[in-house]
Amino acid sequence: MSQQPVAFLTRIETFSACHRLHSPHLSDAENLEVFGKCNNLNGHGHNYTVEISVRGPIDQRTGMVLNITELKDAIEEVIMKNLDHKNLDKDVEYFAKTPSTTENLAVYIWNNIRLQLKKPELLYEVKIHETPKNVISYRGPYALNGIYNPINKRIAHDSCTNISSDSD
Repeated sequence: MSQQPVAFLTRIETFSACHRLHSPHLSDAENLEVFGKCNNLNGHGHNYTVEISVRGPIDQRTGMVLNITELKDAIEEVIMKNLDHKNLDKDVEYFAKTPSTTENLAVYIWNNIRLQLKKPELLYEVKIHETPKNVISYRGPYALNGIYNPINKRIAHDSCTNISSDSD
């Protein structure tokens, strides 16, 4: 019995949005300690590049893992309509109580792209280039001792250079 070939298909899109790194779960002093200048009351913006990848067997009839039009339409619905030229903290309900870090942005995109796909199990990775130097990859939730979504504390000092979400 021969094995079916498996391939990765990636679609790349860019969008612009602004945000403020601020957690409603922290005091103002804690937010300043954790996020530094990226906690600026007025926020700041990014030109994000997002790569959405699916992985699966190549269909023998169509020669495709997934029709690229389905992926393109999902990206249009989730990213371009809901995130492009938006203030993430004020215009996207998900971020009302969730800090708008790039990590959380990747989770938001992952969860919502899956809702748009006929075969959500094909979604392999959401990769976001926040800056030329900072890239976040998300491949879905995983269990750590039976607990999902472990929290990592990050500390900022005088700049965003040690914060993975907003360094230059």
